[in-house]
Formats: sequence, structure tokens, C-alpha cells
Amino acid sequence: MNKALFLDRDGVVNIEKNYLHKIEDFELMEGIVDVCRTYAEQGYLIIIVTNQSGISRGYYTEEDFAHLSRWMVEHFKALGVTITHIYHCPHHESIDGACECRKPSPGMFLEARKEYDLDMEHSVMIGDNERDIEASLKAGVGKNILLTSEKATSNADQIIHSLRELL
Repeated sequence: MNKALFLDRDGVVNIEKNYLHKIEDFELMEGIVDVCRTYAEQGYLIIIVTNQSGISRGYYTEEDFAHLSRWMVEHFKALGVTITHIYHCPHHESIDGACECRKPSPGMFLEARKEYDLDMEHSVMIGDNERDIEASLKAGVGKNILLTSEKATSNADQIIHSLRELL
């Protein structure tokens, strides 16, 4: 079985910008490449799980998202990091109704588990929102880390204020 480092995208991989979908607006979070390298060296697959309701809302298209994702995978590869897969949920409950993929539901995690034969108990999630942690816990991920600039209470195992704290 494999283990994964699950990452939320907006606010963990890249600086949070509302409905980010353009390459020129993409900015890496400080420390994310080093965190990914560290986990990859320990045998973790790097998997992104991201809610992308901007698609359902009509702010950008699936192709816009796919274009940015392809670029992001190549950008990380050039920096020495392999992103195994990017899972996304294009839905929003007020537009599409309930779905199993939108966090806090665990659908993206469960799909990754099936597709990559993941040992969820030995996998790790880094999210910037409690719904990331909730989805991860529902999927059985063993370690959950909340990245936040605020003092927060969380169901996460660890609260950090900078990705550098993980190095």
C-alpha cells in the first residue's frame, strides 16, 4: 500500500485568491515545495484535493481549471516535485445539490484511496479550513494538519501558522 500527502490547493499550495484560474495569478505558498520534497523523500505520493465551485458558478470552465492544473504539475516537476494527481470538485451545493466529492464530504479522498491503493491511516492531510480536516477524518486519514493564521480550535492533530513549521 502507498501513503499520500493530501494537500488542499488554495491557501496551502498557492496563496488564496478568490476563484484562481489563471496562471499569471498563481503564487506558491512559502515552504510548500520544501514540504512536498520532504514528504516525497519519505515515500509519500503528493495528491491535491480541491473544491472548485467557481466552475459551477460559471467564473471559469473545466478547461480553465485543467489548463492551470497541467501547468502546476509541470511547474512542480521543474522544481523537483512530482504531483501524483489533482482531484477537484466542480460543484456547489446551492447550484448542483449535494455531492460526495465536495469537502467536507470525503469523496475525493476515497477516490484517491481506490485509485492509488492508499494506506489512509499512514497518510497526511494539510488543509487551511476545517472542512478540509472534516473530509480527511471521514476518509480515515491518520494525521491532519490545519494551516491557519488565526488562533483556532480544530479537530486537526496539529495547527500550524506556517508551512515552514513542518520542515
